Amino acid sequence: MTARALLLLALIPYAAWLIFAYDYHFLDGANLLFHEAGHVFFGLFGQTLGMLGGTLGQLVFPVAAGLQFLGTGRAFDACVCGMWLGENLLNVARYMGDAQAMVLPLVGGEIHDWNWLLSRIGLLSHCTQLAGLTHLLGSAVIVASLCGAFIALQRDRSAQTASPGPSGRGPRSLRPFPPSQEAAHGAPQAYCEPDPQERDR
Repeated sequence: MTARALLLLALIPYAAWLIFAYDYHFLDGANLLFHEAGHVFFGLFGQTLGMLGGTLGQLVFPVAAGLQFLGTGRAFDACVCGMWLGENLLNVARYMGDAQAMVLPLVGGEIHDWNWLLSRIGLLSHCTQLAGLTHLLGSAVIVASLCGAFIALQRDRSAQTASPGPSGRGPRSLRPFPPSQEAAHGAPQAYCEPDPQERDR
């Protein structure tokens, strides 16, 4: 079993845990770096984008990494980045759902991003419903990414099976005997046509 197949098997229970029992864990520590970087970068374009920038930073990096892998033909790796994107959405959903209660510890300041954002547009009282929709979206992205990773793995295996052997030549084709030889061999049969390179020797 290949390393990618083992990784896919390991991701299945992890995905189930994310969807049904998500909690803050080691990956969110790395996501926090992208979150804070997003605040700094998007903050250059105004306060509103700066507040939203933390969430955008979490989402932009896995999308960019996935597109990079996809552009180089590494579909399996792109799907793993899709799972990373889905995990980030679950993290955002938890943060969003806390917008009104504000019980989660804050990093880098006293302002709760989603409390500020949802208050500005009059949706603070609907934060739990919005968080539920975001969690559902993240779960769908995770499931779709797992399915995509499985399909990509199967395609890679099929491509390896269909590829030529070490000699670089595909299988020899079978053709009927030439008419001049049919009489000698009786009913038309198939013969293995010699490789052109071997025939010229």
